[in-house]
Amino acid sequence: MHILRPAFAMTDDEALAFAAQRGFGTLIASDEDGPRGSHVPFVVERREGGETVVQTHLTARNPLAALADGRRRFLLVVAGPDAYVSNDWYDTPDQVSTWLYRAVHLSGVAHRREFDGNRPHGDSLLAATEERLLPKEPWTLAGMEPVKREGMLRAITVVDLHVDRIEGQNKLNQHKPDVDHVAIADRLGASDATPARELAEAMRALRPGLSYRSADT
Repeated sequence: MHILRPAFAMTDDEALAFAAQRGFGTLIASDEDGPRGSHVPFVVERREGGETVVQTHLTARNPLAALADGRRRFLLVVAGPDAYVSNDWYDTPDQVSTWLYRAVHLSGVAHRREFDGNRPHGDSLLAATEERLLPKEPWTLAGMEPVKREGMLRAITVVDLHVDRIEGQNKLNQHKPDVDHVAIADRLGASDATPARELAEAMRALRPGLSYRSADT
């Protein structure tokens, strides 16, 4: 990832927390035919000693599964909210239109797990994703009919991405003066689109002491 400005860069901890909260991204690797990508759920595991491993899974027939050979590098792209910003939304004249966004890239060598690792991965992934639905009673693999559960687990290949490069970017107009920061946050906050409102909330959190317009006005 090309970090456009130092002010946009996330720390490693911020990037990993963002990725873990999202829990869904695009896994990419290349073979002789070029890049391949799949959209995957995942869990971020931070191990003792500082190692970070992303657990995900693919259908057993997915070409990416065969590429996770313990040598090849993979990239996981985790995209957050994004929104277009028009140049005439700024208070200061002669601005340039842009696109604000939050995103993280995690890369490293990928390893396939043996079949006996499928159930622990499934349990970890469900625990993380079902937690987002609280107070709903979490669903677990223990609730699935055993033969169906076994068939489902055999249909997937679990991949561990051993992360050695963490890149995160919050492009939220941090380099703009307060008057323009407020103008854009107010515009995005009044949008009907959820991603725009999420970006407005993030912008307001960066400079909480400014006077923003209520989203209801």
